[in-house]
Amino acid sequence: MIKGLKIFDTPEILAQHLSNGLQSSINNSPGNFFLAVSGGSTPLVVFNKLAHPPYNDNFQWEKTHFFWCDERCVNADDPESNFGAARRTLFNKISIPKANIHYIHGEAIPKDEVVRYSNEIQKFVPSGENGLPKFDSVLLGLGEDGHTASLFPGKSLLFTYSNIAGVAKHPLTGQKRISLTADILCSAKRITFVVTGKGKAKVLSEILLDLPAVKNYPAGIIKSISENIDWIVDKEAAFYL
Repeated sequence: MIKGLKIFDTPEILAQHLSNGLQSSINNSPGNFFLAVSGGSTPLVVFNKLAHPPYNDNFQWEKTHFFWCDERCVNADDPESNFGAARRTLFNKISIPKANIHYIHGEAIPKDEVVRYSNEIQKFVPSGENGLPKFDSVLLGLGEDGHTASLFPGKSLLFTYSNIAGVAKHPLTGQKRISLTADILCSAKRITFVVTGKGKAKVLSEILLDLPAVKNYPAGIIKSISENIDWIVDKEAAFYL
């Protein structure tokens, strides 16, 4: 039995389960709920769920604060923007205060935006025991190379200091990104990895079965640090488990 693992037949059923869980956690929260989300296709399936009945009118959006785990250094109207995708899929369709949407300004100078975004997180998100902001929930994806957020294999920068965010580069394209650091992600009350598709099956099995390769994967490093992790995966991603 793998701790925190739940396997679903399809991404659609997975998205419904995750939507139900978010609704319960947020609506039962005694105060504001601070959520950090990643990009990718799977969160968009969840956002599409949340934008329609029965979720859209039964969420306490007024106390839900959205942040991003990472963002590409592009403007919000660019097709590659994580925030832009979330805006089209979810935010344009629900009644949420604009002040509750704390997105990364991808068009800004990266090093300046790291400072601005870090300050915004500190302003809103309460600190935990270690003095770092403590999100209520962080939703992470998993790349076929074991990366998560914009923490890539072999790129130790965002693992070696206790800043809130930093500038990263995609190892193949060289595209700049802004990412929360591993320290901040691991400080969250709850981390949920959302993994779909057979293309992720090999790396997922290596991480969850603690095979030797796990030390090379940023997602595996986060697993080794944090104890509060859920793995919400579809049947294809769980092929080798």
